[in-house]
Amino acid sequence: MIARVGAFVLLLYLLGFLWFAAALPQPVAGGKTDAVVVPTGGPGRIDRGLAVLRDRDAREMLVTGVDREVKPREFAEEYRVSAATMRCCITLGFAAVDTRTNASETAAWVEKRNYKSLRLVTTDWHMRRAARELARTLPDNVTILRDAVPSRPRLGVLFLEYNKLLASTLAQFLPE
Repeated sequence: MIARVGAFVLLLYLLGFLWFAAALPQPVAGGKTDAVVVPTGGPGRIDRGLAVLRDRDAREMLVTGVDREVKPREFAEEYRVSAATMRCCITLGFAAVDTRTNASETAAWVEKRNYKSLRLVTTDWHMRRAARELARTLPDNVTILRDAVPSRPRLGVLFLEYNKLLASTLAQFLPE
């Protein structure tokens, strides 16, 4: 009996992984939100966030999880952002060190501005967990538009992220 239960759990796990890997979230075309939030850590994320600003699909952008060593001037130079855009529209967040603290940093930023809609820009393989953490942290009246940056992740990256997603999901059922 225990072997059957174990085999069933393993089958569910493997089928879940196949779904996770085969059905990665996709980019979103258009759609206006109050702001765009970009966690650091993957290629194309910041460029996509800046494109959202440039297209006026959001008024302001938070880049969360920026290394403390990065200066706003360096960020502006690397991504070719004007000083005016940096002043009006881009906030560099230095408090976050992981996906959970990205969500906390974002929630504080959103609350301060009283925003009701966000576009989350992150890599396709990271989107589900980042959106889950963000949704758990934000008030229920804040809408999250998921805008995934396509990638070609290695199997190991997918496996690790799938397990992090499972752990994050299971953690919500544990007492704090």
